Amino acid sequence: MSSLDAAARSAGVSRKTNETDIALDFNVDGTGISELETDVPFLNHMLDLFTKHGQFDLRVKAKGDIEIDDHHTVEDIGICLGQTFREALGDKKGIKRYASVYVPMDEALAQVIVDISNRPHFEYRAEYPSQQVGSFDTELVHEFLWKLALEARITLHVIVHYGHNTHHMIEAVFKALGRALDEATTVDPRVTGVPSTKGVL
Repeated sequence: MSSLDAAARSAGVSRKTNETDIALDFNVDGTGISELETDVPFLNHMLDLFTKHGQFDLRVKAKGDIEIDDHHTVEDIGICLGQTFREALGDKKGIKRYASVYVPMDEALAQVIVDISNRPHFEYRAEYPSQQVGSFDTELVHEFLWKLALEARITLHVIVHYGHNTHHMIEAVFKALGRALDEATTVDPRVTGVPSTKGVL
């Protein structure tokens, strides 16, 4: 993934604790390339969708204490992704800042609204028919998104309007997340400096 190292808006982080060992590289201006090695197959699938639909490049190598459960691995990948996202954007000059994206996945419909605000906030409206997809606990979607928003210092609202299949509903969320962050981070040539009357984001 050579574009990861060449792009201006890219960053990497390593995080090692008693619970996880993670190396993550993220490129805002990518081409949808993902290299994912984690112990959580469903998260690999969701991150692949996020990367492809956001036109990012993402490399993740993660080992965690999955003999306990997937919680620490999912949470810490969210933390690392948020940190690299924030670092990669730099001073945020010229970005669109806001985005609202709806994505359908068969019978399911998800909406993701973002503000690259430097004010971390997370709102989540989702009720899933099942508590697990395979071995993956659906409550970990909230944990991942909340830690991403916190570390990226963005305002993130996620609404799953309806659906019957839990896999489809979560898939729609990750696709919408990728597309929303892609739109919000797009550089608009009409924007001078940062898109804020404060003069800073």
